Amino acid sequence: MATENKNLSNYDKNTIPSAKDFRFGIVVSEWNDKITEGLYSGCEAALLDCGALKENLIRWNVPGSFELVYGAQRMIVTQEVDCVIVIGCVIKGETMHFEFVCEGVTQGIKDLNVQTDVPVIFCLLTDNNEQQSIDRSGGKHGNKGIEAAIAAIKMADLRRNTAQ
Repeated sequence: MATENKNLSNYDKNTIPSAKDFRFGIVVSEWNDKITEGLYSGCEAALLDCGALKENLIRWNVPGSFELVYGAQRMIVTQEVDCVIVIGCVIKGETMHFEFVCEGVTQGIKDLNVQTDVPVIFCLLTDNNEQQSIDRSGGKHGNKGIEAAIAAIKMADLRRNTAQ
């Protein structure tokens, strides 16, 4: 396991661009909300810690992870954001549903990154069991929401610095 006994959520604020002038869209799946709310809390805390203004954080909820793609696309079109973070959690079950949802969301977010000028950050946990998700949403492996927030700040800064 790539993150076994590692917490990748620590960051050096001095190496992160200020988030003060950026607007962030955050689209959160309501499915597995115990996990997604933990991810959102970590994401929001990191953005605010790095200078983002609370009024520049726009949160939309969607029913499940598959709907994250549409939520992100609508956020880009309607909200004038500098970056979108999608937060979801899919836990493997007994059917192929897990594979279809994970593949669809992954491809959809990739497509948005290729087709639009606004970066979309992938914060979708795809775990084999609930404990793995707990461990990555504020547990022993840190909080992937924090990591997504730091990636979003860096990508918003890249977008700004490469604008033509």
